[in-house]
Amino acid sequence: MPVTTSRREQILSEAARLFARHGFHGVSIDGIGAAVGVSGPALYRHFPSKEGLLAEMLVGISEHLLAGGQERAAEHADPAALLEALIAFHTDFALRQPELITVQDRDLANLPDVARRRVRGLQRAYVEIWVDALVRAGLAPGEETARVGAHAAFGLMNSTPRSAGHTRADVAAPVLVAMTRDALHALRSAT
Repeated sequence: MPVTTSRREQILSEAARLFARHGFHGVSIDGIGAAVGVSGPALYRHFPSKEGLLAEMLVGISEHLLAGGQERAAEHADPAALLEALIAFHTDFALRQPELITVQDRDLANLPDVARRRVRGLQRAYVEIWVDALVRAGLAPGEETARVGAHAAFGLMNSTPRSAGHTRADVAAPVLVAMTRDALHALRSAT
């Protein structure tokens, strides 16, 4: 059975693609509408504004990552198994959604304050899942080192916007997983 995409999901997907390519300020509501086959003003039936669309996009992906991290933490009591699951989960996200990484990196500042604070709070909670797993696995002597390690791991996995266009996911995934795993294990020798 084919997966159906709602108009709202279609708009979010096309907006992410356009924002990643041209930047938030380089894309108009009319341009987003044209990409999904409707007039620009028709988008206001789904989103209150272009900023509202961006907010839903970035809050939504932050909620997705946190929920995925929490789900894996609930499934894996062993911290080493949890780290493997987190690496696989985040790598899969990064390979499937490289445009969202670009938009997050470049356009977070364009969010209204309330939405930006929400995204940052969700991101901090996601990072803390990684921090806890790294400390419990004995890979980092404390939370500060673990936090640096988690952010470095994200840097590796989130490198996909620079490679996704010319590297197949089945080639990139094992490389990113192995490099992230090795980088996290290198935390032991860094302290």
